Amino acid sequence: MFEIVPSIWLINGKCVRLKRGDFSTEEVISNNPLEIAQAFESIGIKRIHLVDLDGARRGEPKNYHILEAIAGYTELKVDYTGGISTDGDVIKCFEFGAASITVSSAAANHPERFAQFLLSYGREKINLAADINPADNKIKIKGWLKKTEIDLFDHIDFFYERGLKYLKCSDISRDGVMEGPNFALFQTIRDKFPEIHLAASGGVRGIDDFKRLRDMGVSASVFGRAYYEGMISLEDLKKFILEN
Repeated sequence: MFEIVPSIWLINGKCVRLKRGDFSTEEVISNNPLEIAQAFESIGIKRIHLVDLDGARRGEPKNYHILEAIAGYTELKVDYTGGISTDGDVIKCFEFGAASITVSSAAANHPERFAQFLLSYGREKINLAADINPADNKIKIKGWLKKTEIDLFDHIDFFYERGLKYLKCSDISRDGVMEGPNFALFQTIRDKFPEIHLAASGGVRGIDDFKRLRDMGVSASVFGRAYYEGMISLEDLKKFILEN
């Protein structure tokens, strides 16, 4: 089953948007992330990707109160990400209502620790984020502010061998600029790791991109800017969900 997953990016408790992960392009969309989440829920969305950008920059989650509000006042399954580094962080995310968490920096910096998360909390609740610029295919962390020397496919393979089931991959060169997803990248991941449940992120322009990703066998598409800029409406999303 193919799932569309809206992303809500948080800075100082507000919903923002960026281009290519550049914090200097920050624009505040709303002071009320809960209201945005409720609008998505109203048309049949089941899951959201809640991105704590403050947490990503500082190395520990900072917007638990927004997680708690959305988990408490909607039936949405919240996938939370941003600065999750320790067992304590993971436990707090689940205590505040996350259905799952997505980890990026800690997986790159402490791979054995992330592998232990998979064992301790279960592969249904622990997702890996592997975000790259295809110019070099090296993993980017700390809210995409820091480049590592870790190859994308080596990174996925390490955790694939240790039970990873859910992967979110972003082509950061396409994030927030609506130039279309990197279909070739996602096809390569599907070919190399056919059992992985892949959530493709970056570049979605409209419903046709969802359909192409679905037909490729991708499990989910994470999107944001196309909706926030009016390229995709709630009615468009509702119709797609009903048809699928």
